[in-house]
Amino acid sequence: MSKIAFVFPGQGAQYTGMGKDFYENYDRAKEVFAIANKVSGLSMEELIFQENENLHITKYTQVAMLTVEIAILKVLQEKGIYSEVNAGLSLGEYGALVASEVLSVHDALELVVKRGAFMQEAVPTGGAMTAVMGLSNDVIEKVCSEAEGIVSVANYNCPGQTVITGEVEAVNKAAEKLKEAGAKRCIPLKVSGPFHSKMLEEAGKKLAQELEKVKVEEIKTPYITNVTADYVTDKNQVKDLLERQISSSVRWQQSVERMVKDGVDTFIEIGPKKTLTGFLRKIAPEAKGYNVETIADLEKLVEVLG
Repeated sequence: MSKIAFVFPGQGAQYTGMGKDFYENYDRAKEVFAIANKVSGLSMEELIFQENENLHITKYTQVAMLTVEIAILKVLQEKGIYSEVNAGLSLGEYGALVASEVLSVHDALELVVKRGAFMQEAVPTGGAMTAVMGLSNDVIEKVCSEAEGIVSVANYNCPGQTVITGEVEAVNKAAEKLKEAGAKRCIPLKVSGPFHSKMLEEAGKKLAQELEKVKVEEIKTPYITNVTADYVTDKNQVKDLLERQISSSVRWQQSVERMVKDGVDTFIEIGPKKTLTGFLRKIAPEAKGYNVETIADLEKLVEVLG
């Protein structure tokens, strides 16, 4: 028997029309959209299915992505497909929390509406992120620690791909040093802020106040947090970890390695594009990876899992 992990992508994978066929064909998906509309005061149908610039603005992107991820999750579960462990990259961790029944759909969406707004407000300008290709994490961490200004690792995505974050000048100078140290490429990312840097600590504090209003349930299915790349065993740790996650490194590579070590051999990416499935090929090429972003993908998965 396969040991299955559900994994949920983060911001950046969004596109107009994502999740539309699930919305049009499954009542469970429509129900999630209805909750998101109520919680956000927006029309998710307009935001996600009609061409507009808002879909790429953080405070809208995050709730749009999570709405689609949960809508697809609910259809998967309706089809009898469940996981033994869950994880998500950055924003995607909220999808994992819903899959593990730690947060209700309503509370997860409500938190992400606030999270997106707080992250955007925290650093409206003055931050940057750059993907560093083909260099070891040890070297990247050393260059960041020696740099002037604020710069640190945002994402450990997979072997050969790490993202740095922080102040524009500090990130640019670190990128030059990393090229000198042997990086194949340093690619500036089109983002609206220095996500997962200490410049976002204020956003984390604001989120902590919102988390106080939310009920955290017992963890039904194990899930792994970005902050430690380890299982969360006590529900009382969840709120603190979500606060810290905004300004901490996303340890995605380490999270996948942990799941593989524990016998996970099948990863199902729930949501738009195939970013995490691509990372998986570099982290654990022996593992099976599937992504579900359309009904056709779901049908193939049902066939494969038998």
